[in-house]
Amino acid sequence: MADRLTPRAREIAGAARDILEESGPDRLTMRTLADRLGIRAPSLYKHFPDKHAVEVELTAQMLTESAEALEAAEARAPGSLEALAGAYRAYALAHPHLYRLATEQPLPRAELPAGLEDRAALPLLRACAGDLDRARAVWAFAHGMVILEIHGRFPEDADLDTAWKRGLRAFHPAGTP
Repeated sequence: MADRLTPRAREIAGAARDILEESGPDRLTMRTLADRLGIRAPSLYKHFPDKHAVEVELTAQMLTESAEALEAAEARAPGSLEALAGAYRAYALAHPHLYRLATEQPLPRAELPAGLEDRAALPLLRACAGDLDRARAVWAFAHGMVILEIHGRFPEDADLDTAWKRGLRAFHPAGTP
């Protein structure tokens, strides 16, 4: 994703990511970004037409990185929903603000690099033996668990590891562990 960008646009996207990771989506504004870079806000528009374009770039980064995490988990444990879910959860919890930015609003599919959404979904689709509905259900479970955890919605005494294991077991075909 970042290789599609000019060096200056990469620098801007990097600063935007830093602001996002440090302070959350609400603090990511073109003015805050310009201040971080020590430039005037209108200079940003030479590289990104608006804040939405910056957010699209950050969403592309999230999809690329989560795809890499899932591909690595798949390489270690082919076909394992548990390995994929663990990688997905670890990535989301390591980058909660980026995860929220990329998942709590409509996905800008038409603006993302071609094939990126499919790449991010492919390890899960393979683990679900090509069953698209099952893969979507597993993703919905994983996303729900992660977003609830990010937002602190579980009680302090909740055993989330056990909840993940039990939830994932529901997606295994009958007769498999």
